[in-house]
Amino acid sequence: MRQRYPLHIHISTLFLALILVVCGVLAAIGYKLSSELLEAAAADRTTRISREARIEMKRIVEPAEVATRLLSLQQLTQARSLEQRLQSLEFLRQALASSPALSSLYVGYATGDFFLLGRVGHGADSEAARVPATAAYVVQSIERAGIAPRGRFIYFDAALRALREDDRPDYAATYDPRRRIWFAEAMASSEQIKTPPYLFFSSRKVGVTLANQASGGQAVAGADILLHSLGQMLAKQRVTPGMQLAIVDAKGYALAYEDTSRLVRAAAEADGAPTLARLDQLGVPALVPLLAAVTGHANKHPGQETQTLRLDVDGVAWRASISPLGPEDDANPLYLVTTIPESELMAGALKLTQHSAIATLIVLLLTIPFTWLLARSISRSLGRLAGEAEKIRRFEFSQPIAIDSAIKEVNQLAVTMEAMKHTIRRFLDISHAVAAEQSFDRLLPRLLAETLSASEARAGVLYLAEGKQLLPASVVDSGGAAPAAELPAVELSSAGPLLGAALADGVARAGRLQREDVASLGGLGAGLGEAIAVPLLNRQAELVGAILLLCDAPSDDARLSFVKAFSGSAAVSLESKALIKAQKDLFEAFIQLIATAIDAKSPYTGGHCARVPELTRMLAEAACKDDRGAYRDFQLSDDDWEALHVAAWLHDCGKVTTPEYVVDKATKLETINDRIHEVRMRFEVLKRDAEIR
Repeated sequence: MRQRYPLHIHISTLFLALILVVCGVLAAIGYKLSSELLEAAAADRTTRISREARIEMKRIVEPAEVATRLLSLQQLTQARSLEQRLQSLEFLRQALASSPALSSLYVGYATGDFFLLGRVGHGADSEAARVPATAAYVVQSIERAGIAPRGRFIYFDAALRALREDDRPDYAATYDPRRRIWFAEAMASSEQIKTPPYLFFSSRKVGVTLANQASGGQAVAGADILLHSLGQMLAKQRVTPGMQLAIVDAKGYALAYEDTSRLVRAAAEADGAPTLARLDQLGVPALVPLLAAVTGHANKHPGQETQTLRLDVDGVAWRASISPLGPEDDANPLYLVTTIPESELMAGALKLTQHSAIATLIVLLLTIPFTWLLARSISRSLGRLAGEAEKIRRFEFSQPIAIDSAIKEVNQLAVTMEAMKHTIRRFLDISHAVAAEQSFDRLLPRLLAETLSASEARAGVLYLAEGKQLLPASVVDSGGAAPAAELPAVELSSAGPLLGAALADGVARAGRLQREDVASLGGLGAGLGEAIAVPLLNRQAELVGAILLLCDAPSDDARLSFVKAFSGSAAVSLESKALIKAQKDLFEAFIQLIATAIDAKSPYTGGHCARVPELTRMLAEAACKDDRGAYRDFQLSDDDWEALHVAAWLHDCGKVTTPEYVVDKATKLETINDRIHEVRMRFEVLKRDAEIR
């Protein structure tokens, strides 16, 4: 069963819920706006990081591009021996100084020779132990002119003074520039080529190689650029402790990360070469799901469009973005991958939400007493109205409703309930009065008079339907009853008189008539303000009559609604009384038919059953009129007169089953057949038989 609660609890709960909703909506709006601002700030930061990464790439690569082009035009590309090549050291040193990220400059020859000048410290970690303490540069040379290729490492200080020379036969045996991709691509192109970032052979660090074919086509000038500065730049861009940034290629291999030690993975086999780590191999769980997004980005998001994602890693929500770094037509695109925990990104919004929740709680605590008192004030008046409604339900109309509330609607409800009580009491009184009337002939003027009283009309006419006509059955005006025979019948047809058409249409047009519609009423309708035609319909929605009300002033909708409602009850009462009258008339005709049949059995007693009711009535009337003697207190009610009348007509009803030879006789002793002769005949037959024997 549904639980019911007092009104003041509902109002208090409603107010508190409303406050909660308003505060919640405000908090949600604040959280949403803060989230959008933070997300926009994160997107702006990502864009800025991407822009700075592109600027950093450009700053790193452009000086190296110039140095490589100049190197391809130098005499170094035509040198055939180490001595000739060492003469270009100053040019190579100046070129290296043009870009801090430029790791080395070198020339690879078609003969398989190789000459490189690189910075000390940009090589492999295993090489650092062999480098002299004051060394700044190292020359790596491979010559294949002799019987066996010769590899040498020559160390120089910052002034290009030779410090030490080491023979490296293993270097010459394992490295051949002609097998490197930069050499093959440069020899096949007349333009400068740039390789995708890869792991350098000697240093095991991530970088990019630039290469130009030298004039004559017998050598390739190249430059190695380390990308470790990109990782340092990314580390400076972290705004929260959990933020992760990485630069990757289209296959998902990481090229720049704050922890450079994670970029290189050891070889799976002992004799294998180390490889670059992919996003899922950096040891950062938040970057693992982004590998598939990066590899599919080129197809799903062409051009420079940034892709944003929401991730759930081990129950922690992350926001991620993938932003292209290169131009749209870059054959080897690079991407900036950014991830940040939502808890860190939305920390400001969550803090604002917490403050809003605290403010909401304070407001609730302050408004509870005020809300409770206000709700009690409202519910007290409504509780009294509920008690008055209960009295109406029990049909107690003895006391008026006296409630004075500061709330306008409560006062209006009290006034409406008082009017409703008056209307119900009046309706019940009228219905009781109409239902108590037993005589159909007296019912018609009584019904019309009660309708006039309820509607405050001046006069009225009650019509009864008979075929296609409405016959006036009763007329009542403010001066008393008037004869209905003086009024004409009303034809229920739109082509008939104006009043008949108006009554026929009155059902559809709410019953209001104009003054000219009732002109046929003569003096009865003189000076009226408005006429109301109310149809009387039975249970089958058939027209059984109509009431025409004549009012001094125009009627409002409330009066018209009341008259319509009462007309329904009046129509049902009229129909019921008509049915009862028809039943009594049928019973009257039936008993008179029986009496007529009994009188027809014998011409000697014919008319007896018809004379007895008249004689009985005369005797009863004489007894009622006697005001002295034994019958001075004798009186008959309407029901008694009806019972006496029926009894007089039915006093001989038993003769219906009496044989005709008993009923039809001229005297008291006569029968249809004298049966003594039958007895005499039987004895005569017996006598004859005895004589014969």
